[in-house]
Amino acid sequence: METHELISAVQALEPAAVPREKVDRAAVVAPVERFLELMARLRDEPDLRFDMLCTHTAIDWIAEARLELVYCLYSTVHRHYLVVSASVPREAAVMPSMQALWPIAEWQEREVYDLFGVRYTGHPDLRRILLDDDWQGFPLRKDYRDDFMLEGPK
Repeated sequence: METHELISAVQALEPAAVPREKVDRAAVVAPVERFLELMARLRDEPDLRFDMLCTHTAIDWIAEARLELVYCLYSTVHRHYLVVSASVPREAAVMPSMQALWPIAEWQEREVYDLFGVRYTGHPDLRRILLDDDWQGFPLRKDYRDDFMLEGPK
């Protein structure tokens, strides 16, 4: 499927999904409220069959007080990619877990939790994966500081 066809197919499933500009593949931004349902339909819809979650990460938009959660999907059946994202407030960063749809999400969500502080509802084992259990803060947030950080050039 071509990029515009993929985006149209996603919008047919979720009319509130908005195409993302200036990206190198099909990408949409979807509302958090219906995100889990949309992702399940993207996985199960015969013409789409996004059966692989390649990556999941976050982007800290500190000036806008939000975290953008980004999911890169791939269909091994149809050989097409799709990037789906949603935003949550930085101070209440909560997202439904995708682990029941794609088991690899368990590890990817733990990483995003560990480094950005996003909590995933329904996650079976949400705990730090890279940092010590007693680590304070979330190192990939743009306002993170600790005593061991090096100052960049001014």
